[in-house]
Amino acid sequence: MSIRVGILGATGAVGQRLVQLLDPHPDFEIAALTASEASAGRSYRAAAKWGLDFPIPDSVAEMTVRATDADEIPDDVPLLFSSLPSSVGEAVEPGLAEAGYVVSSNSSNARMDPDVPLVIPEVNADHLDLLEVQRDERGWDGALLKNPNCSTITMVPTLAALDQFGLERVHVSTLQAVSGAGYSGVTSMEILDNAIPHIGGEEEKMEDESRKLLGGFDGAELDLHGMDVSASCNRIATLDGHLENVWADTAQDVTTESAAEAMADYPSADLPSSPAPLIHTFEDPERPQPRLDRMLGDGMAVSAGGFRETPEGVQYNCLSHNTLRGAAGASILNGELLAREGYL
Repeated sequence: MSIRVGILGATGAVGQRLVQLLDPHPDFEIAALTASEASAGRSYRAAAKWGLDFPIPDSVAEMTVRATDADEIPDDVPLLFSSLPSSVGEAVEPGLAEAGYVVSSNSSNARMDPDVPLVIPEVNADHLDLLEVQRDERGWDGALLKNPNCSTITMVPTLAALDQFGLERVHVSTLQAVSGAGYSGVTSMEILDNAIPHIGGEEEKMEDESRKLLGGFDGAELDLHGMDVSASCNRIATLDGHLENVWADTAQDVTTESAAEAMADYPSADLPSSPAPLIHTFEDPERPQPRLDRMLGDGMAVSAGGFRETPEGVQYNCLSHNTLRGAAGASILNGELLAREGYL
């Protein structure tokens, strides 16, 4: 029997990706779509400025968009996928969790709160049990779960594979696609024939979220990973796919062969949206590339290549599709984990 789900912020770029991925999902059925007051009361077809390269699914095209409010969402929709702007998410997500809804959110607010799990199911599924602490401390019947930033989620699975060698320091420089800024985030006049060497708040997200994701959880409290992380985040004129150059310093010696093998062997999760393999590795030093490799694993895989030994560890490049693996797909993976672990 399908679980009825809602999409918060359904008309935006990530909301549309959620519609794309959920319409054919084996376990979930779209039952509610919400957006701003300006869109509420209109059909989804009329409210959404559709930007994907296939038609709006018939199952949702004529669905009436609701306001993003607990009073507007049916009681029989236990799981909500949130793609709200962080300022809106901060205002409404706690109230929805208090009202009994379980919210799997892509929004950046509350990711570093000590009682909010930040989860990549293939990396730290055990952190989901932090929801028990959250419910006890906040008195919520529902729950709030976060997936990380799109740049963080590209790098962290590769770091999880290397952690067996004792991660000490990580330096990363990103080449991030324009879709990560949303439909109106970067104008063509800004990005064409150009690169923008700063994305507000992005470096801090990568540095902090990576340590939380790879941290330890004892059932009551979460400790951040002890590695140092430094990030430089850059916007380039790629449509989709974040490419990242990573330098990982390790306590133990690591060769290019052992690093690539650790990533290639890193397990996926037993969930519908988790690809196998999770990490594709390339011997070709010119791969991965956004245009060629962002859709590996239906856009849910991470790819890595360009392995090179350094005096302190290993350098490599990694890539994932930022609005599939990095946003909408990440929230859905977390929803699948919530369903499997009995939190709905």
